[in-house]
Amino acid sequence: GSVIGVSSGAFVGSCAAFALIMVITNGMSESPSRILLAGIAGTQLFNAMTAYVVSTSANAEPSRSVMFWLLGSLSGVRWPDALLALAVTLAGLLVVLLFSRALDTFTFGDEVSTTLGIPVTAVRIVLLLTCAIVTATLVSATGAVGFVGLVIPHVTRMLCGPGHRLSIPLTFLIGAHFMILADIVSRTLIVHQVLPIGVVTALVGAPVFVALLYQNRKEHP
Repeated sequence: GSVIGVSSGAFVGSCAAFALIMVITNGMSESPSRILLAGIAGTQLFNAMTAYVVSTSANAEPSRSVMFWLLGSLSGVRWPDALLALAVTLAGLLVVLLFSRALDTFTFGDEVSTTLGIPVTAVRIVLLLTCAIVTATLVSATGAVGFVGLVIPHVTRMLCGPGHRLSIPLTFLIGAHFMILADIVSRTLIVHQVLPIGVVTALVGAPVFVALLYQNRKEHP
């Protein structure tokens, strides 16, 4: 389908997932941990629906292509896809930067943020909706690429500290470089075969994420 058509379909799906999380968390009024659990539950639900559609497909070749796409790949990205993804990502980056001070207060808890005059629920809804739009656009072009959003922000904070005004753009740049390196590895690791980029990011990201969790546990027992 067209770039706009595929991205629009992905956007509708992301809005459905966002609405589901809104319902589960009473309009984002729950704690961040409950919102995270609601997101995990929504992910599992939509993964099950996707698996059902793929497994019941009568044509094997499209099903194989879908499964490959679900693991993530940059090989099918065209210039229109890249330009649309760049525009949406830069717009999302600008929105998040506008709320960087609010994000700084979030690290001290919702009560402190509210005391400082931050509309916690409203800010959370705007930021999560922005993430849903950006994620839908990127996933429609590349498929699901795991662990980048988990590992890169933690690495960035280790390099520049917790301030979001600096860490957000640095996360954007470091994440982009990491994706380029992962794409190179996916194309050269096995001769005459291109691995899904999601496999490479998982192989690198999973152990790094576990190491970060272990380090955090040692610092905050």
